[in-house]
Formats: sequence, structure tokens, C-alpha cells
Amino acid sequence: MHTVNIHEAKTQLSKLVDKAVKGEPFIIAKAGKPLVRVTALESGTPAQRLGFLTGEIAVPDDFDQMGAKSIQKLFEGGK
Repeated sequence: MHTVNIHEAKTQLSKLVDKAVKGEPFIIAKAGKPLVRVTALESGTPAQRLGFLTGEIAVPDDFDQMGAKSIQKLFEGGK
């Protein structure tokens, strides 16, 4: 693990972070004294994607018509 001073870390931050993400952590030092270690975060669980309930629920064939008569009555002022 290599050490960089604060000035170098500020000017080279993007490159240093890219290296850390690729598995090359580094230490930032001030006046020769190590202050922090920069490492990549471990990736957590992957984000859920659409379709995660496939096969778990059923949508009726007339789903787009459900309640149509009631809704029409509401628009026409009926109850």
C-alpha cells in the first residue's frame, strides 16, 4: 500500500480513487504522518430488478376494465 501526501491526493484524486476501486488502496499522510486509508467499498446486495415477483402473483385478464362501470358513474355524477 503506497502513501501520498495531501497535496498529491488533492491533485490526483480521480486517479487514486480509480486505483483504489481496482483493489489498490492507499494512505493519505500529512507531514509524513499517516491520516487515513482509502479502500474500495465492498459491494452490497445487488439492487432488486423488475420482475422479482414473476410467477408469484396473477393479474386478471380484465384488469384494465376492473371498476370501469363504477368509475364511469362517478364521472357522470351518479353513485
